Amino acid sequence: MFLSKKHLSRRTFLTGAGAAIALPFLDAMVPAQTAIRKTPANPRSRLACIEMVHGSAGSTQYGMEQQLWMPEKEGPDFPFTPILKPLEPFRDYVTVVTQSDLRPAEAFQANEEGADHFRSSAVFLTAAHPKQTEGADVLAGTSIDQIVAQAYGQSTPIPSIQVCIEDVAASGSCGFNYSCAYSGSISWSSPKSPVPMLLDPRMVFENLFGDGASPAERIVRGKQRRSILDGITGEMAELRHDVGPGDRARLEAYFDSVREIEQQIQSIEAYNLSGGHRDLPSAPVGVPDSWEQHVKIMFDLQVLAFSADITRVSAFKMSRDLSNRVFAESGVKTPFHTMSHHGASPSKIMDFSRINTYHVSLLGYFLQKLEAIPDGDGNLLDHSLIYYGSPMGDSNVHAHRHLPVLLVGRANGRLSGNRHVRCPDETPNANVLLTVLNKLDIPLDHIGDSTGLIPL
Repeated sequence: MFLSKKHLSRRTFLTGAGAAIALPFLDAMVPAQTAIRKTPANPRSRLACIEMVHGSAGSTQYGMEQQLWMPEKEGPDFPFTPILKPLEPFRDYVTVVTQSDLRPAEAFQANEEGADHFRSSAVFLTAAHPKQTEGADVLAGTSIDQIVAQAYGQSTPIPSIQVCIEDVAASGSCGFNYSCAYSGSISWSSPKSPVPMLLDPRMVFENLFGDGASPAERIVRGKQRRSILDGITGEMAELRHDVGPGDRARLEAYFDSVREIEQQIQSIEAYNLSGGHRDLPSAPVGVPDSWEQHVKIMFDLQVLAFSADITRVSAFKMSRDLSNRVFAESGVKTPFHTMSHHGASPSKIMDFSRINTYHVSLLGYFLQKLEAIPDGDGNLLDHSLIYYGSPMGDSNVHAHRHLPVLLVGRANGRLSGNRHVRCPDETPNANVLLTVLNKLDIPLDHIGDSTGLIPL
């Protein structure tokens, strides 16, 4: 398709008091007489790395026999298993990778035994065995999200974003002589540098769209329920006048999304400041009590960041190993960590699988949002690669074998989807990480304990 509109820079910002709003991909950003697929405005793939901690019921012996996670059939057109069922509408985007192992998360020495909770997250995206230390001399590896951010992040206003749902102390010992730095982040910019993860949606929002407003100014704006968009109304009107009807509709949807998320955050802050009961009294004022609401807001923020090309890389830690939150929406009232130690009881494994299924359903929310947003010659899901999984398999015994792993999206045509890839026994999960980098045009030949690529 060829377009002949006036060219608008992909890096156009609307700026005003306290705001710097990047724009989504518009037809007007395509140079006149240029095919969309050949224009530099058509973006690179985005990478979203998502950790759901503490394994899966499908990685237990009983779970594998019941095919709770791992499909019986390999290759295309596999049957969606009970835990993966919420993702069936996205079949053409889903690649299920089973039977990979994360050996670097295991104990290498006797004094490391029992410390899986305090190593796992640091190994999830690095495949590097963490040094046992309580001090500042932490040592793991560079995570795949940061490898991609360092390669391509200079092309976007923010190289990457890191968000989480449950906070872990940034320093000190979390247990077994391991620094809390290992438990608190899945993102490492170098083997010695874990990247802090943002818990408060307000902080994420301001990082994406704020432009110099002071904390006091943000508080006043929040109390008055004003929008960050109020400072750019003139520029918004001028832009609407200059673009075509399709672009106007796209802009309206985008601005509505920004405003809706901002209003959600303001409502949460207003309630949390009202003196009403809070389930999480020590959490920041912008954090909702509802885990699901918190997760959805964080997904919405990532979608906005990807759609406006503010960043192409995100890392999302959806919980923490020792969390004992109750996920009542799953139909299970037993706390999460307690349920994960199911004692190999079939009935308890099935209850744990219901919690896993609920978590996967929230991934479906993210995919639905990405698929709905046009982006270049496709949609955001066409141009994304989502790595979802856990650094544990059978949580009951803290095993790091048979990990539950999904690759979702088409990565600009580099992944086909609709496929189950069963790895040979003892395949390092690092091979999956290396393959993700390969699909994103990062020419590494090794990460962690990798031995090669997996066939996708």
